[in-house]
Amino acid sequence: MKKTTIAAALLLAGTFTLSGTAIAAVPESDDPIKVIMNDWTGQHFSTKVAGSLLEKMGYNIEYVSAGALPQHAGISQGNLHLQTEVWTNNVGDIYPKAVESGDIVVLGQLGLEPKEGWIYPPYMEEKCPGLPSYKALFECTEAFAAADTFPKGRLITYPADWGTRSRDVVASIDMPFEPVPGGSEGAMVAELKSAYAAKEPVIMMFWQPHSLFAEYDFNWVEWNPADGECVEESQDKDTACGFAQASVDKVVWGGFEGKWPAAFKMLTSLQLSNDDENQAILEIDVNGRDLDEVVAEWIDNNKSAWEPWIKGAM
Repeated sequence: MKKTTIAAALLLAGTFTLSGTAIAAVPESDDPIKVIMNDWTGQHFSTKVAGSLLEKMGYNIEYVSAGALPQHAGISQGNLHLQTEVWTNNVGDIYPKAVESGDIVVLGQLGLEPKEGWIYPPYMEEKCPGLPSYKALFECTEAFAAADTFPKGRLITYPADWGTRSRDVVASIDMPFEPVPGGSEGAMVAELKSAYAAKEPVIMMFWQPHSLFAEYDFNWVEWNPADGECVEESQDKDTACGFAQASVDKVVWGGFEGKWPAAFKMLTSLQLSNDDENQAILEIDVNGRDLDEVVAEWIDNNKSAWEPWIKGAM
């Protein structure tokens, strides 16, 4: 009875206990931390991992759907508070200004080793000699054409609210391809798999880490090395560098540290690997498992990783 009374008193006092260590005054506020959900599975996983750890610390978490570009205005204004995966080569105009002003704070990289660019099935090299060089695409556009783009090739790009990067590159080097936005990550993956099974032509803007590469062989279009930063919207046909490669950053609202300092410290420590995300995406998208179930399994299996993050923050 005495132990129960003490435990209840500690809970009411806002105390969090981890491995026998009691730390007071967390959460610092009962206001919800509004955590952004974008529309790709890897980001769902990292977001729910972060949210679950924050909930273990006692924070009130609210998940909010937002587009990859519109989200930055919401973070800047304090209407949204946390984004676990900002891919730094796809941020638009608002983001760099908000980081410079302090309205958005970068907590560091999430730990992923990303790659972005155009992928195609290996069998397309028979239909388009010269691949993987991007220069081959100028000579074999019809091999990638569809009824609605002929004689131009059909290039599937990121969904419209992810920005216009592929369209910018195509326009910059006057490549005879028609960029067609994918509807969503799921729709893009489904189209890749369908084309692969039927050995139909397909070329698509894509990224890794992703479980797709654990199941299928895809080749990457190769570009020239960039002399400094690769500026996607301003390239020359003969020396094109293709796409700037990203870091994947964790970011928060500028007032986050002042309102939720322990959460800020924990999120700064949070790290996930390509292997973490690839396995999670495989379980969710391929094996049909529930996101929350996969996240809970990762939490259970990785206490040695995340417990020090929380203890260090408290």
